[in-house]
Amino acid sequence: MYKNILVATDGSKLSAKAVKAAVDMARDLGAKLTGFYVMHEFPSQVYTDGASFAKYVTPKQYLATEKERAATVLEGVEREAAKAGVDVTTTAAQDQSPFEAIIEAARKRKCDLIVMASHGRRGLSALLLGSETQKVLTHSKVPVLVVR
Repeated sequence: MYKNILVATDGSKLSAKAVKAAVDMARDLGAKLTGFYVMHEFPSQVYTDGASFAKYVTPKQYLATEKERAATVLEGVEREAAKAGVDVTTTAAQDQSPFEAIIEAARKRKCDLIVMASHGRRGLSALLLGSETQKVLTHSKVPVLVVR
């Protein structure tokens, strides 16, 4: 069935459920697992009246912080996989469009399933905030398993 599963995680409690589901599925199917984290792009600086009091963070400092966060989150995926005896690799990418990064990671790694969580937003909040999961579902050629 599935031989190479990509699990996209943001480190949230809900994503932890998706990681657990992906690990369990990979163990049961004898599949490989790829843990994937999307690092945020350096935000545009917004200047307001209080901006002079804010500490300026350089793009280099920001990227270092994002890499630390990615490493911490992906270590959690590695721990879960190790407990289950699942072969795992982890990777991260920096992108302003998380859904595109997830789809691209699955393509590059030749994954045949993407597992990710959904916050289940509906109505106006879904319209305003968008849903990376919904975008992956809409644009991915690879099957997607959504965990809630």
